[in-house]
Amino acid sequence: MPIPSGKSRFKLRHFVVLLSFILFVAAPTAVCVWYFNARAADQFSSTVGFTVRQEETSSGLDILGGVASLGSSGTSDTDILFEYIQSQELVAKLNKSLNLKALYSKPENDPIFSFDPDDPIEDLVRYWSRMVKIYYDSSTQLIELQVLAFSADDATRIAQEIFNESSLLINRLSAIAQSDATRFAKLELDNAVDRLKSVRQIISKFRSDNLIVDPNVDLQSQMGILSSLQQQLAEALIEQDLLDKTASRQDARKDQISRKISAIEARIAQERAKLGGSGSENVRFTDLLTTYEEMRVDLEFAQTSYVSALATYDSALSDARRKSRYLAAYIEPTQAETSQFPKRGTITGMITFFLFLIWSIGTLVFYSVRDRQA
Repeated sequence: MPIPSGKSRFKLRHFVVLLSFILFVAAPTAVCVWYFNARAADQFSSTVGFTVRQEETSSGLDILGGVASLGSSGTSDTDILFEYIQSQELVAKLNKSLNLKALYSKPENDPIFSFDPDDPIEDLVRYWSRMVKIYYDSSTQLIELQVLAFSADDATRIAQEIFNESSLLINRLSAIAQSDATRFAKLELDNAVDRLKSVRQIISKFRSDNLIVDPNVDLQSQMGILSSLQQQLAEALIEQDLLDKTASRQDARKDQISRKISAIEARIAQERAKLGGSGSENVRFTDLLTTYEEMRVDLEFAQTSYVSALATYDSALSDARRKSRYLAAYIEPTQAETSQFPKRGTITGMITFFLFLIWSIGTLVFYSVRDRQA
């Protein structure tokens, strides 16, 4: 009787192991094979590769010297782009323009690889990471994308739209950088323009209030009048001296020349009062000239500041324009001819391997526990 009992225990034990193998390895593998062949939809891939470039157009002197450069931009742009492609912002934009939920929910009988259109945007972002594979080489600053979809046209459209949105992002970053480079120069230029306008308005009001275009011109005219009056006074004095020596005391010409001299002297006093003498009610040219010269100094300073600010702004603008960043595609979005995804054989093999590995470990644990209890 011990022999049959041993044979019975031996058969039961191996039957349990065989049954567990069927349940935990063979059956799931069979289900995977059936699902991949009967339900899993074909997926097509489109590849696109690009990098951020910075073009520096040299100045005229550099061009004459044959110097020009074309190099890649800083790593920050590519890093930003790498994160942007995985972001919810990009997924939301593409969902709005391409209706990603509809594109990825085309297979009706493939709940594993398709997307449920009723799921929220957060689930779509997670699904996006499965369908868009990003390969980024930080040393060369190259980004390559493998975009999957359930039709070749959809995969190409999605890849092209990713490239377009990425290009728009780089253009925005470039515009912001150019704006930062010229913002302070533009602010200085605006201040210089305001200062110049203010000084010119003050000079214009001064001329309108005093009815004078240029006090220097009027001063020269006034000095000419004084010079002429002084010459006439000198001639009258000489004539008076001659009359005193040659004419009699009752000569009427002496009274005439005296009145003439008095009139000339009075006129000279009035003209001198205009130039700054005390006691005159008229506007004095010296005060006007002093005020005008002060305004002329302010005007010259404002003009110099404006010219300097304009030159600085033009230089900053020129430098900003010579350094423009753009997205360059070294692989245009490809059009698939055959379906290469999902990798049915690879996935089935991996599932079978891990199931067999887990089953083997469980079986060894089971035998180990059994032997210890025995």
